[in-house]
Amino acid sequence: MGDDEKFKLKKYLTQPDMKLGSDDKPLVKETLQVGVDALATMQDILYAQDRWSLLVIFQAMDAAGKDGAIKHVMSGVNPQGCQVSSFKAPSAEDLDHDFLWRCQKHLPERGRIGIFNRSYYEEVLVVRVHENILKAQKLPKKLITEDIWEERFKDIRNFEKYLARNGTIVIKIFLNVSKDEQKKRFIERVDDPDKNWKFSSADARERKYWDSYMEAYDEMIRQTSTKESPWYVIPADNKPYARIAVASAIINALERMDLEYPKVSKEKIAELNEIKKELLAEK
Repeated sequence: MGDDEKFKLKKYLTQPDMKLGSDDKPLVKETLQVGVDALATMQDILYAQDRWSLLVIFQAMDAAGKDGAIKHVMSGVNPQGCQVSSFKAPSAEDLDHDFLWRCQKHLPERGRIGIFNRSYYEEVLVVRVHENILKAQKLPKKLITEDIWEERFKDIRNFEKYLARNGTIVIKIFLNVSKDEQKKRFIERVDDPDKNWKFSSADARERKYWDSYMEAYDEMIRQTSTKESPWYVIPADNKPYARIAVASAIINALERMDLEYPKVSKEKIAELNEIKKELLAEK
């Protein structure tokens, strides 16, 4: 998604008549498993090579399926090589630093995959929709101008370019749930006692700002999607298909790294063979 003035999220929603039939479910499950297995293999090589790292950022409206996508798509990955960080309201300590600080602390090490469940992009989304949050961020008043969002977009582009130049590939995934589907999932969370914990009055309040959020997301994606750090806008009304698309996006990013297991020198191979001989000679 480039800086396209015509880009609108509403063009990238699952069609209402897209439903899974009973005959489709085994194939969908098998397809996702192929992706999960491929990710597990590629992550193992990424860890062994210890040169690149991958940061996957998830952004979405509430109930779009971020947690489920992370759980299912990353289910085969070795926990040693993957870390998930969730970002909610900033703490007092966070507010005493720049807006990227709290996320920088959780960037993945070389050889690892980092997952951000929400991220520094909240600073051009919820903070933009709710101006009172911006006023509480302790910024000098003269810095809060009409250009602040353009400046933050520029900061984010530069930050992600910096990461790419240092071996951290960044991809961003927006799970594009429709307003009608969100309503359906909210009602399910109220009706199902096992899902009550997932729902709060704050979720319902934010829904009232739907149009403002869509406008903020539209501009954010136009301004921050680059060749090096693209946005993947994935229709999310159909969870199984969304998860397959997420797996495909992550696999595509890993394929850009030309991953391979470290090559061992002839001297090292000779040493290993000697060790093998000693082990076989043990009584």
